[in-house]
Amino acid sequence: MVLGDLQAWANRFITADERLLERIWVLWPKCMAVLPSQPTEDQITINLVHLLGKDEVVRRICHWVEFQFEPFGTASNGAKFSKGKIDIAVLLDWERERYLAYECKRLNVTNGGIRSSLATPYVTQGMMRFLTEQYAEGLPIGCMLGYIIDGDIPFAVGQIHNAIAAHQPLSLVAGPTAATPLQGIERFVTTHKRAANVIELRHALLPFSARSARPNQAIRPFGREAPILDHGQSRGRCNAAALR
Repeated sequence: MVLGDLQAWANRFITADERLLERIWVLWPKCMAVLPSQPTEDQITINLVHLLGKDEVVRRICHWVEFQFEPFGTASNGAKFSKGKIDIAVLLDWERERYLAYECKRLNVTNGGIRSSLATPYVTQGMMRFLTEQYAEGLPIGCMLGYIIDGDIPFAVGQIHNAIAAHQPLSLVAGPTAATPLQGIERFVTTHKRAANVIELRHALLPFSARSARPNQAIRPFGREAPILDHGQSRGRCNAAALR
């Protein structure tokens, strides 16, 4: 795949990410309203993609928003095969190899009265898929979308920060670096060395708890050390003219 000017494409992906997150925040209350208090990842993502696909602003941002998008790999004989399923892919045009990938993970899940941060699977089963180029092969930008089920953003960020620091295969070049919040969405950025290139991962954390989803809420939890509790197991998973 030939992207041409990588920096120009990186800027285009970043613009698409920020504009999409703005719309996600607008649509987030509708998404939460139809879901149970402890939804699965798929329940959240399916309903979120459904709302994004019907949103007229999103239709001006991108060509299509796809749930469980399958990027293709190429075998030695030239045959194509599926490399897996990306939770959300934002296609900017008809070229299916140029996409903005969102790997979605639940965080701070309570089961039987015990809270599990799920920060470890966020790293090992989420971020690592970009490092191996299972997702976003040859692309400069990838995205992580965290659903914070109990709404405790500072705790979630602290646990993710610790899990990133503890996982050497991430090949961290820079970060985590706090980014400007978009409304109530906490954001940070990490940069990683891959086999033949560098990828920037843009992390966005959405508070699922209604009490925490307040517009313009700014939280700066970086540097806050939190004890690592049980990270638990990751369970479950959560359509559009080219960028102007």
